[in-house]
Amino acid sequence: MSELPKPSYIGKVRDVYDLGNSLILSSTDRISAFDVVFRQIVPGKGKVLNKISAEWFSYFKDIPNHIIETDVSKFPSPFKDHPDLKDRSVLVKKCKRIDFECVVRGYLSGSGWKEYKQDGTLAFKKLPAGLKESQKLPEPSFTPAIKNDTGHDENISEERMKNEIGSELFSILREKSISLYTRAAELVAGAGILLCDTKFEFGIWEDKVILIDEILTPDSSRYWAQESYVIGTTPPSMDKQILRNYLEKSGWNKVPPPPDLPESLIVELQAAYKEIQDRLLKCLSQESM
Repeated sequence: MSELPKPSYIGKVRDVYDLGNSLILSSTDRISAFDVVFRQIVPGKGKVLNKISAEWFSYFKDIPNHIIETDVSKFPSPFKDHPDLKDRSVLVKKCKRIDFECVVRGYLSGSGWKEYKQDGTLAFKKLPAGLKESQKLPEPSFTPAIKNDTGHDENISEERMKNEIGSELFSILREKSISLYTRAAELVAGAGILLCDTKFEFGIWEDKVILIDEILTPDSSRYWAQESYVIGTTPPSMDKQILRNYLEKSGWNKVPPPPDLPESLIVELQAAYKEIQDRLLKCLSQESM
């Protein structure tokens, strides 16, 4: 077995190998929150993310995406069949990334709820008064964020995004994002899962907009179980929000160095990731029959 080269880029939770016109994205078991990577890992997490994302890309095959190959045995050497990459890696087109996160919210939660409580707005747009935490929005809301190379990503208005990338590209990204969210939310609802919110990322490949990064994973989405959903509360999460909730109560100031995570939290995260994987894959497999 050939030695695996060092990654060309080490992200918060993924290692990237640059092959020229393509990339290998390997989902590690690292976990991050508030843009800080923790010392502990969540064993098996990377494989869960890789599998869920690959299945969603396959389900949305009508939307052009960056996937070239998901089978490591078909990767070029020396990456082919490498055990460190198996079940956690994809070979993708090397695109020009559009540096905005296309967030879609179906429910009022997280930073959206914080903004609404303070200003009565969501993504700087006025909402009706009297809404409660975790309440379903009248319609899915596009709430973009700009990706910063340093510091936290920044929530921005639709107008700012439109001004920075132009009306035509903005409209394409907004329309695709809301459509993807709506279709996914309708599908998982049949399995008793609520898709609170999620983020999509896009790139340019041969002058066309394509879907990139990961999609609808428990790292990029907030999932709730229908059976535990109560308006006016923070429903138990089936995703990385478990970690964020723990940290919000911990007193940590959200700047490095991060605190050590207790083993009980690691076990809880493992169980949540496994449960959402099982429920989502069952839902997607039934839909494809």
